[in-house]
Amino acid sequence: MGPVLRWSWLLGVALIAPAALPAGGADWRQPQPRRRLASGPLHTSTDQPLHLSPLEVAPRLRTLKAGSSLRLLRRWSAADGQDWLHVQTLSGDQRRGWLRA
Repeated sequence: MGPVLRWSWLLGVALIAPAALPAGGADWRQPQPRRRLASGPLHTSTDQPLHLSPLEVAPRLRTLKAGSSLRLLRRWSAADGQDWLHVQTLSGDQRRGWLRA
């Protein structure tokens, strides 16, 4: 009876243990968030200042005219609650800068 009990215990461990290993069925990592990609360019509705960094006191690179085409690079929320967009102009010079959202 002793060898049968030992072999059945070994078989039970061998069948259950791989489920907790990384290659097994248990995956403890959180799924990666999916990000939506913008389908087309953004357009400004009014004249907007393009800043060097996401701060209100940052130097202005230039003022974008209403209707300028932009490509969104990233979004950032400041500590004061302001949202900023890092954009690239789609005109000839293709400058990058920050707009307050």
